[in-house]
This record gives sequence, C-alpha cells and structure tokens, in this order.
Amino acid sequence: MATLYRAASPDSLIVVPVDLLTAIYHRASSQTHLMASPAPEILQALAGVPLDAAALLAKLRADYDLVDADPGALIARLDELVETGLVERR
Repeated sequence: MATLYRAASPDSLIVVPVDLLTAIYHRASSQTHLMASPAPEILQALAGVPLDAAALLAKLRADYDLVDADPGALIARLDELVETGLVERR
C-alpha cells in the first residue's frame, strides 16, 4: 500500500503571504513557520484529501503547469513538512 500524506486541518492553520514567503501559524504546535514555494502549494493540494506522492505530483503538475517536477524533491519536501507537523504520513 502506498504512503498517504494529509495536510493539517485548515482550521488549525493561519496562512499569511509575506513577500516571497508564506507565514504559517500552526495552532496545534503554537509554532509559526516561514515557508517558500512549493511548501504552501503542497499544503493547499493536500487540504482535505490524503494523497500518495504520485497523485500529489500529478495534482501539482496539473494545478501549476509543472513540466520538470522531480519526484525525489517532492518526497524530500513532504518529509520536511511531516517533521514540522504540518503534514501527517499514513
């Protein structure tokens, strides 16, 4: 079975764009994270629906017209988001 990823509940996040970065306050951990693209886009794609890495990559390709997306880089970003608590892995 493929590993599924799911973003933290939108109710637990306050997302504020700040120039080229995005500030994300996570109520559950009381931490604020400053994130650059593609982290906010990944969180948005995972909002409300768990996806495996392949389905997430397909969604990001479609939503953002990506042509050279690197599956390994996506897994690395997902691992970072899991470490922050903004994404959970199942």
